[in-house]
Amino acid sequence: MPEQGAQTPAVPQSAVPSSPSSLKSTRRAGLFMILVLGGLTATPPLSMDMYLPALPAVTRSLHAPAATVQLTLTACLAGMALGQLAVGPMSDKWGRRRPLLTGLAVYVVATALCAIAPNVESLVAFRLVQGLAGAAGIVIARAVVRDLYDGVAMARFFSTLMLVSGVAPIVAPLVGGQILRVTDWRGVFVVLTFVGTALAVLVWTRLPETLAPADRHAGGTAEALRGMRALLSDLPFTGYMLTGGFSFAALFAYISASPFVVQEIYGATPQTFSLLFGINSVGLVAVGQINGKLLVGRVSMDKVLGAGLAVVLLAATALLLMATGAFGEVGLVPVAAGLFVLMSAMGVTLPNAQTLALMRTRHSAGSASALLGTSSFLIGAIASPLVGIAGEHTAVPMAVVQLVAALVAVACFVGMCRPWNTRTTAEGVGS
Repeated sequence: MPEQGAQTPAVPQSAVPSSPSSLKSTRRAGLFMILVLGGLTATPPLSMDMYLPALPAVTRSLHAPAATVQLTLTACLAGMALGQLAVGPMSDKWGRRRPLLTGLAVYVVATALCAIAPNVESLVAFRLVQGLAGAAGIVIARAVVRDLYDGVAMARFFSTLMLVSGVAPIVAPLVGGQILRVTDWRGVFVVLTFVGTALAVLVWTRLPETLAPADRHAGGTAEALRGMRALLSDLPFTGYMLTGGFSFAALFAYISASPFVVQEIYGATPQTFSLLFGINSVGLVAVGQINGKLLVGRVSMDKVLGAGLAVVLLAATALLLMATGAFGEVGLVPVAAGLFVLMSAMGVTLPNAQTLALMRTRHSAGSASALLGTSSFLIGAIASPLVGIAGEHTAVPMAVVQLVAALVAVACFVGMCRPWNTRTTAEGVGS
């Protein structure tokens, strides 16, 4: 396995497409690759964040309780988790393009069905299918990065990718809030349908295959399961996977609870909520760029990850103290500041956890990416309904979930990754 300092991307020549422009020239046109992969990784924030300002309206429109409507988020998230588990090995066997295009086509159909859902039960079902199909973009985008890059170069690409995909959570709730000015929540899914269609066309016409036939796995489900078992038996890989997964749970607790906390408890309008959500996303993107441009290659990724986890833990503790009244009655500004700090810290926590995990394996990048995504989304799906367990009028469950998730992430990082042991970054599965 290469050391963290390795910067030379490994691109098999057999992976070069038959089109006039080679894969090497495609990589030199790095902006295009970043935009395409950024669009694919933007599937989750587009599917969830654009819909967030409409959650209270959905509860009224479909005459459903808030906890049930939050299941539409859980269903989408669970679908993305399970879908990655299937699509990852498929992309290792058949290449990246075929599973990706199939997933995008199903995503478009499922999103259109969400727009015409007659009740909350059918909306939950359609959101599940939407998540299952949307998983293709997430897992294959990460696998393509692993096909093309290694070590520090991979970490920097992930941080740059966060700049592009980070635009989605900034723009999505703002767009969602504006859509609600002219139509109802169903219009949000109409817009998402057009977005999915445009992305599918772009992938079909412009994205080359990055996995050479010689590097594909001929085996079926049994071989895929053996490969995943080998990955999970590697303690540092599993540690980084769980560290990223529980960090994502703290993030998703914010995503699923903040529409009610900010709007129902603190009285903000959908447009104000969208603005605050966008500001928090700017913080995440900015810190991600600091990570990629200034920290990676100069400071150990384990040290940066540890610092990010410490900030998440402190922010979650402060939010819980505010929610329980330890500082007296606080307004929206202190709570928004705590959420901003927590979100910003994700700019170093999530990309570094993913990079350190993927550096543990040179082969089976699709399966490794699937395990990373599945664990994050499943843990996040469990966290989602917990934040609404005490109703819509208290922020305590959100803060408790965030604090517990941060504590578990720190425990996994220290206990399983053992960042003080330099051998954990030099040895990997299938090196």
